[in-house]
Order: sequence, then C-alpha cells, then structure tokens
Amino acid sequence: MSKLWYDKPATHWEAALPIGNGRLGAMVFGGTREERLQLNEDTLWSGEPKDCNNPDAATWIPKVREALFAGDYLKADELSKNMQGPFNQSYQPLGDLSLTFELNDAIEDYHRELDLESGIALTRFRSMGSMYERRVFASVPDDVIVVALEADTSGHLSLTARLHSKLRHSVLAEDDTTLVLRGQAPFHVDPSYHGPDPGYVYDDEKGMRFSLFLRAIVQGGSIFQGEEGTLRISEADRVLLILSADTSFNGFDRSPSADGVDPDTEARTRLEAAAAKGLEKLNASHLADHQSLFRRVSMDLGPSHDSEPTDRRVQAYADGAADPGLAALVFQYGRYLLMASSRPGTQPANLQGIWNDHIRPPWSSNWTMNINSEMNYWPAESTHLSECHEPMLRFLSELAINGRETARVNYGLPGWVAHHNADLWRQSAPAGNYGQGAPTWACFNMSPAWHCMDLWERYAFGGDTAYLRDCAYPLMKEAAEFCLAWLVPDDQGYLVTAPSTSTENTFITPDGQPAQLSIASTQDMALIRDLFSHTIEAAQILDWDHGFCEELIAARARLLPWRIGKRGQLQEWSIDFDEAEPHHRHLSHLIGLYPSNQITPEETPDLAQAARRSLDLRGDDSTGWSMAWKVNLWARLKDGNRAHKMLDYLLRLVEQRGTQFTGGGVYANLFDAHPPFQIDGNFGVTSGIAEMLLQSHRRTPEGGYIIDLLPALPDAWPEGYVKGLRARGGLTVDLCWKDGVLEESAITAGRTTRTQVTYGNATCSLDFNEGQTVRLKGRNHPPELLEA
Repeated sequence: MSKLWYDKPATHWEAALPIGNGRLGAMVFGGTREERLQLNEDTLWSGEPKDCNNPDAATWIPKVREALFAGDYLKADELSKNMQGPFNQSYQPLGDLSLTFELNDAIEDYHRELDLESGIALTRFRSMGSMYERRVFASVPDDVIVVALEADTSGHLSLTARLHSKLRHSVLAEDDTTLVLRGQAPFHVDPSYHGPDPGYVYDDEKGMRFSLFLRAIVQGGSIFQGEEGTLRISEADRVLLILSADTSFNGFDRSPSADGVDPDTEARTRLEAAAAKGLEKLNASHLADHQSLFRRVSMDLGPSHDSEPTDRRVQAYADGAADPGLAALVFQYGRYLLMASSRPGTQPANLQGIWNDHIRPPWSSNWTMNINSEMNYWPAESTHLSECHEPMLRFLSELAINGRETARVNYGLPGWVAHHNADLWRQSAPAGNYGQGAPTWACFNMSPAWHCMDLWERYAFGGDTAYLRDCAYPLMKEAAEFCLAWLVPDDQGYLVTAPSTSTENTFITPDGQPAQLSIASTQDMALIRDLFSHTIEAAQILDWDHGFCEELIAARARLLPWRIGKRGQLQEWSIDFDEAEPHHRHLSHLIGLYPSNQITPEETPDLAQAARRSLDLRGDDSTGWSMAWKVNLWARLKDGNRAHKMLDYLLRLVEQRGTQFTGGGVYANLFDAHPPFQIDGNFGVTSGIAEMLLQSHRRTPEGGYIIDLLPALPDAWPEGYVKGLRARGGLTVDLCWKDGVLEESAITAGRTTRTQVTYGNATCSLDFNEGQTVRLKGRNHPPELLEA
C-alpha cells in the first residue's frame, strides 16, 4: 500500500502532508475544527536580478595560489575571502488557507492519509452524526490546488474560509464566492544563519508581487462574504474550493517590479478555467497525469506493517521490528516528491523541494550545489521520471548565462562557472557576503562540473542525440573550457586546482591548525575527470571539436591521480592530512565511487577498497542526506547489508526541528531530517534503493553499458520484485527474486542497442531491437543467466 496515514491531525509542519504540481505546493495539516493548508509558489523569492560578480576577485587568485604552494594554508583562507560575492536571496512562503468548521460534537474515527498513487491527501472523521471527508490535490493539467469537502448528511457543512500570509499583503472579497490575497515579497532576506531577526527588508518599489485566489463553489446551503475578507458557507452538502496563484516573475534576468507580469492575469485565468470544469473533470485529469508517471515503477520488498500509522510504524522499525515494506514506501515517496516538486516548465526542486513556511528558511531554501541540488535529481532517470529532470536541465542553461560573465569577471577565464549556492536569479558568483562566508564552501567552484553529470545522464539513459547536440554538449564544453583554464601544473607536472576545497570539511595543517583551502582536493580531481571524460565522449559521438577533444584527452592524462593514505583510505586532499572532523557529513572525496563511475570493485579494486576504508572511518550515523548518500556508496561497493544498515539509521523518527549535524532521520511525514528538513535525503534514499537492485554505470570495452541485476540485495529483502526501473542504454528492467536469488528479469529496449547483463558471476551479451523484450531466468547458486 503506497500510503502514509495517521490517526491524528498534524500538530506541526513536519507532520503535515505535502502535495504539489511542480509549481504550487501545499502542506495539508488535516485538522478537524481548524484546517490549515500552508501554500507555496515556486517563483516567489526575495530580491531581484543584480550583478553579483566581484571584479577584484581575479586579482586575489595569484596571491591565494602563492600562499597555497608555499604551504601557508591559513593565509590562503584569509586572502580568499576577498573573492566572495553577496549572499543568495531566499525562497518565500506564499500564504495559508484556513478553514474553520462548525463542529460542536466529539471527533471519532479520525483518519488522514496521503495516497502516493493518486496524489490525493485525504482527511476523514465522524462528528455530529456525520462522516466528513476532505480531499486535496494539486493538478498539473489545470495548474490549481483543489479542495473537495463533503459530509454524508445533507446540510452538515458550515465553515469560514480565510487567506493570510506571513508576507506583506492585503485580502479582498471580490464577491460572495471569491477571495483574493495580493502581496509583496521582501527586497532582501538574509540567510537564516546570518544575523538577528527580522533579517529582511521591504522596498515599496521593488521586489516580487504575488496574487492568490480562492474560489468556493457550493452544492446546497448558502455562501456569502464574512467579516474582514472571509467567505462564510452555511449548511452546504458539498463544497469545492479552488486555489490559484501566480507571481510577477518574468524570467531570471528581468526585474519582477519594473518588468514583471501582472500576477492577477494568469492566476485568474486558471481559476476560471478550473471552476468551469468542475470537480469530476478536475479529478480525472489530475489522476490521468499523476498515474501516468507514478505507475511506471512498482515495487514489493516483502511484508509491510501498513496497518500501523506511519509515525508509529517508523518508530517500531527503529525499535527493531522487521518491515521491508517501509523501504518500498520510502522509495515511492521519493518518486512522489520529485513529481510534486519538479515538472516541465517549473523551477527545479530546491533544498526543501517546493515546501517552505519561513521567510528566512534553512539555508535560504536555495539550490545548494555542493551536493544537495545534485542529489535532488539522482533518482530522476533511474526511477523512470525523466520528465521531472527537465527543470534542472533548463536551470543549468540559464545559470550558464550568468556563469559566463562570472568566469570572465571573477576569474578572467573562458567558459562558465558557478559556486556553492544559486537562487531564482541564477546567481553564479560565489556567496559569502564579501568575506563573511567560510572559504570551505564559498570557494567551491566545481558545481558546473558536478551538475554536468545531469546533462550526461539524461543522454546516457535516453540516447537522444539531438538533445546531446543542442542542449547538453554546449554546456558541458563550456564547463570543461573553464576547468581546463583553471588547472595549473604542480611541481611534479600534474594538473591541479588551486584554491581547492573538500566541501565544508577542514583539515589539520602540519603545525596543528585547522584550515580550509588546499591544492587539488580529491573532489575537484574526480569532478574534472568525470567532466572531461563525458565531454570527450560526447564530442566523439557528435564527431565535433576534434582539436578540443584532443586537448581534453591530454589534460585528463595529466590530472593528479588518486592517492591512498596512511590509514588505507582514499585521500580527501592531495596531501594526507588528518580531518578536523573525522566523521564529517560530506563525502566529497568519494564522488568517484558515486555518483560518478570512476571507482568500481571490478575495474579499480584497490581504489574501491580505499573508498570502503574511508566510509568505515567516516562512520555510519550522520545527517539525513549524508546517510542517504551512504546508501548509494555502499550499494556501489556491492555491500547490500551495509547499504541496508544506512537505511536503518535513516528510518529513525526525529522530533528536532532546529539545526544539528548528527542524529538525522525522518520526520513524522517521512520528510528527510538533516535536521532541519532537507528534501535531498528523500531523493537520495530513493536513488540508493534503486542502486541496490539495479546498476548500469559500468562500461564494456566497446563503450556499451553493463547491466548489473540485484548487485546489492540485502538479506532483509529475501523475496520481492520491482518493475519499471531504468538502465543506461535506454533499457527498462523488471526483476523478481526469491530466497535472495534472482528468479526472472525482463529487459525492454527503448532503442536498438547491445548490452552486457551480469548477475553474480554470470554474464551474457544481448542485442536488442527497439521495443524488444528479453526475459532472463536465474538459477542455481552461483546463478546462471538463461534466456527464456
């Protein structure tokens, strides 16, 4: 059963249930006498476009490098602060819909749920002799949020509807059926970690404008304007509420105040169109859209304790109860959240997806590009949601426009660059507020290299050469141009980066001081090697840029190689420094293992063993998203039981809502807990479960993909199936297993291809025509693959 369900209303935000259509989001609390829908719109941000580049930054690079090559790391840290730019702007809450019901009797038989397969949040209870039911969904086809209210006794629905917002706003009742909230976002918002409250300022002339419409349609009873901009509904049989919203956003490079659109126009148009359709048609179009994506993948990992409310189910699991079905629920929840927060034409899922209730949200609820925004899209291709990848791919093309200017102004280099953070206005310059940020994150300039994996993976899974030619390759080439120019030779002739960070971690210098910047972190080298390799392959596929391709091949051969340290670990820095935080949450030196494919137990066993040692040294317990990354890393090491142990850590019920850097898990609504809430952990664990069951990152000598069936199946899932996972090379894979052994696999090709399939020690090569399905059976131990 793909449902989250509870026997009481949500008492705090992290227990409410999320719905969304990629652009509009709501958190549904499921109250009885007081219902709350907390609302978001994905372009409602503080600020406006501005020049964030720092013309002085380029003059400081030689000084920072001089200090680094002299071994004066602390001096380099201080000098690098002169290279910073301003903080990002912040994602904002839209408002709330509050419903106050006239219920004068006790509440009985309470139930609320989120049905992942339908995308509908349901609240149901009995009071005053009637069964009350509410259904809430966010429609992609109609671009509205729908609230359907009914009671099984005629005339038992009486309520007051209100709109309000934490932002500057006013509310008007246009007529007896329609409320309009119009507001303005702050012109500037400081990050939550910087400075005291309030931390934001308004400008009467500048900033984003927004409009939120509510239309009420009743059957039976009456509806009229209440006091202070409310709607009163009395003794109705059924009520349909439609929410529509828009902002003045008119592009990342245009002022939403001076050159913005009228937010009323589209919001009103959508409202009227949805109202004319009525509930039955709205529901049908929503279900058709939602299920066309969600039903592509189905999964059963074993017995499921879904008779218990979800919060108690998670607690029971943490207390030791076996519940393989909980992992399947978490897997599908991640897919649901990606569908709800990222659809073609919307903004990409940010640090909190699209759900945020704070004017100063954690880490500005922006795109944090040193792991978090990348992790958001790890499951997009492998779990059959390629369409949901589109917002991030488009975001990168827009970010590159600003990134070219940042490369020119801040570095004096070609290509494009971006840094640790980005916002709605596509800030590509380093954040840090001109010297107030820590260099270990502010100096990170490898986010294009990392995010170019998104561009390549879209091609690797789909095989669309036109997309590679027109969209992916131009951005990959320019990112590679920047990296090629950024590299410098060290005293041994290797090409290295300087300054360089291992994201957010620090090391201990030879004289015992903690320092942040170094030369050629393993992270940098892995990202550049990955970028160069994929850019070379793309150029060869397209038969383009032969000279540039040769440059990249030559430079790749000179990149500082991997190094194994004194503890047998994969070194995090080019020098075998000790970590200031040995159990740090970031695992950036293991990018080569996952999400890249440079380290594998088969092709690079020594490096794989060193990566394993690094994971052991780092420890298991960490923040939510870090443990999700570890699921993927252990899966790549073919250690299913250790990957499952990370799931055990992750599936712990967390109450803490403030910031802390240990003790991660999930909240009552299964949102990932850093804590606080970050959605990347939800997406990361979905990717990790997929990696445990199917991998396709390894290559044949001819350049094809190797499909690995059940590469990291844990003992805890002895019997189960999954249908609809995607593999590179355009393949869709179904798997079923029993007693821990593969029974059957069906592989369907989306295009003509040749691939190699492995299971255990058995291997076979297969040629596919487009649309062809080949069924393979496993038998014996060790198993053999047999074509049926």
